[in-house]
Amino acid sequence: MAEDTILNRIILGEDDKELLARISRSLPLLADVCRADLLVYGKAKDGRALTVAQAKPHSVSPLYEDNRIGIHVGAQGHEAIVRALHGGRGTGGVHTVEMRGATIARQVYPIWNARGRVIAVLAVDSYWLAYERHRRRSAAFQNALREFIRMVLRGELDCSERLSPFGEHDGLIFVGADERVEYMSGIALSLYRRLGFRDSLVGVPVDQLDPVDHALYQQTIGRRLCIERQDQEFALTWVRKALPVNTVQPAGLPVFRRVLGRGQRPMPRPYGVFILIHDATEALEAQRELESKTAMIREVHHRVKNNLQVIASLMRMQARRVTTEEARVVLEESVNRILSVAVVHEFLSQNAQGTINLLEIANRIISQVQQGLVDPSRRVRLEVKGPAIWLVAERATQCALVINELVQNAIEHGFAGVDEGRVVVEFVDDGERVSIRVIDNGTGLPEGFDLDTDAHLGLRIVRSMVERDLRGQFELRSADGTHAVVQFDKSMVGGN
Repeated sequence: MAEDTILNRIILGEDDKELLARISRSLPLLADVCRADLLVYGKAKDGRALTVAQAKPHSVSPLYEDNRIGIHVGAQGHEAIVRALHGGRGTGGVHTVEMRGATIARQVYPIWNARGRVIAVLAVDSYWLAYERHRRRSAAFQNALREFIRMVLRGELDCSERLSPFGEHDGLIFVGADERVEYMSGIALSLYRRLGFRDSLVGVPVDQLDPVDHALYQQTIGRRLCIERQDQEFALTWVRKALPVNTVQPAGLPVFRRVLGRGQRPMPRPYGVFILIHDATEALEAQRELESKTAMIREVHHRVKNNLQVIASLMRMQARRVTTEEARVVLEESVNRILSVAVVHEFLSQNAQGTINLLEIANRIISQVQQGLVDPSRRVRLEVKGPAIWLVAERATQCALVINELVQNAIEHGFAGVDEGRVVVEFVDDGERVSIRVIDNGTGLPEGFDLDTDAHLGLRIVRSMVERDLRGQFELRSADGTHAVVQFDKSMVGGN
């Protein structure tokens, strides 16, 4: 796909940029049908060729795993591209290119605007072996594919970006303008046998195929719109896509260019329709099974959350009945620990994808602590700052407990005897590493405080979870209040 910003780096008018944008939207589908990597090159303002769009195929392994958009290429090794970009001449065949030790077959197509000017060049790159297989296909398929490429490069294919990808196990047939099948791939032959057709369908009228195929052909022939539909047949689920192929077939390039020079394009006429077919039965069954398991997992998390909240409610009731202050504090702290774990299960019950936004977890915990521990008469503000950080459920649970303990510690010990203050939970995302900072402007740590000998239960829990479970570092220091810093890796290297 082309990026809008990259088009500003080549010499084009607004109409030409719009044409390239339309072409770019059709490139992923074209790459699938061609079974090749597609690269579009434009002329940069310094005269060099610049990659402005790219599409990788789903039907074969791509040649280029990396993003090539924005890369300049010189004449060496790319002679056909530079020649077509500056002179407007076609490739005249296939070119051999050495790329990272592999031999690549490259075909180059100029992209013309309505005024007969070359504005960009399409390179169709494939492994040489794949190209040889393609070259041995029937002339009917090769001619249809050539017209389809030209149609895409005229910007005349609509809604192709809405189609699902064409995969390596999908079949393809081509039905010509005379309503007869002109080409059928080997995979298509195998798939249509499951639909009751034993022999090759080449030469068979489209109305003798499956009624779905005939309907798709009638809806697509001579138009610009791509269509996809899903049907149940023979207890199987089939996904079909219909791609129109139109041609202008000018009477020689000079005539074609004279027409373009007047700002007009020759009127296209129907050439045929590609019908792509895919057996989606197994994939849909797997998807339904996954959705069922996901729903079951979400229900489990929902029940765990409810059970934890019931336990917390019972403990809160017990805290109201105890006669000693120490017992009440212990019970209330335990209630908050349980509720911090319940928050994680609540998020998992809503989204069972396995990752949780730590920022949302912290906001929920802060709200619970504000309601449960902070007397409304005290002006102690709790805040959360930082970016969204996504962690797996296990690490999110550990972080929830750590945040809960550190915030409780700040409120209970940092503001003892103080009616006003501020506690900030701040996240820092350093790529593969996360920092959680809990900062208060309270009284700070007692003089001579030693984390090894003076820490109470909450801080011992934090230290144990950070060092043993998160395998990170925990630091506690005084600095205009108390600063607690936890650092750990997002992923557990060598963990369970």
